[in-house]
Amino acid sequence: MVPNSIKIPVPFEYVFPNGALFLSVDKLVDFDRLRQDDNQARDEQGNRLWVVKVMDQDPEAGKFGRSTEVKVKIAAPHQPVPPEGINLGGGFTVTPVAFTDLTVTPYNDSTGCKGERQPHKCRARLAWSIRAGAMVAPGEIARTVNAAA
Repeated sequence: MVPNSIKIPVPFEYVFPNGALFLSVDKLVDFDRLRQDDNQARDEQGNRLWVVKVMDQDPEAGKFGRSTEVKVKIAAPHQPVPPEGINLGGGFTVTPVAFTDLTVTPYNDSTGCKGERQPHKCRARLAWSIRAGAMVAPGEIARTVNAAA
């Protein structure tokens, strides 16, 4: 039997074939500890969990009313820092990012299911929870892979 919490390793290019742009990073809140001063969620090893929001650059990502924003969780003792951005001029800066050690975990997203009356309208879908080892500049993934070989 396949466990519900299976983490499937995938290459960065598989999840983000056209790359990703950094939007923000924040702590993941553990709602069971919401009233505590330190309410940040932790992984099984006790590392703090962070949520990095990125914009998926795949032109297909925004079709059918879906968002281009993707959340990637990272377990780390300190808040991940994005690489240096690229100044496009006119006050615009973009920050391409990549992620090492990506894993995906499938789950049933039933947030689209509403109503208890018949006929029941449910727009449940298969969704993916994405985790990474670290956030890096896009060119650093090849260096990380080559260094490990």
